[in-house]
Amino acid sequence: MSISWVAVVAAIVVGMAIAWVWYSDWGLFGSVWRKLTGVTEEDSRRAGKRPFAVLLASILLTALVLAAACSVVSVSYGGAPLWLDLAVGFAAWLGLSLTTLAQHNAFEQKPAQLTVINSAYQLTLFLGMALAIGLVR
Repeated sequence: MSISWVAVVAAIVVGMAIAWVWYSDWGLFGSVWRKLTGVTEEDSRRAGKRPFAVLLASILLTALVLAAACSVVSVSYGGAPLWLDLAVGFAAWLGLSLTTLAQHNAFEQKPAQLTVINSAYQLTLFLGMALAIGLVR
């Protein structure tokens, strides 16, 4: 197993871009997300840079784990076709991310629309990062 650090960096860049496009005030779901969560612009200002540090750290870890998983699967299959990287991203999302988010949101009684927005983000994130890993590796 070998990890391409260039692919990890590419996945981090893609992950941060997806997060910005999805959740920023100018993004696809920023205003809806704020409404559903009750997080105001003032709340975000008060939080400072901490949420961005958490985002960067979690995307870095996601990139590392996806790169490692793609590498292991590639070795197991004797090659690295792009569809296999996407399958790894999808399987990680379906088996780990979606299931965990659905559980938390159900017990926390979050609106279904918020669950859909967040799980679609995570699917896009995992697939986008896996795609970057597959293309750069």
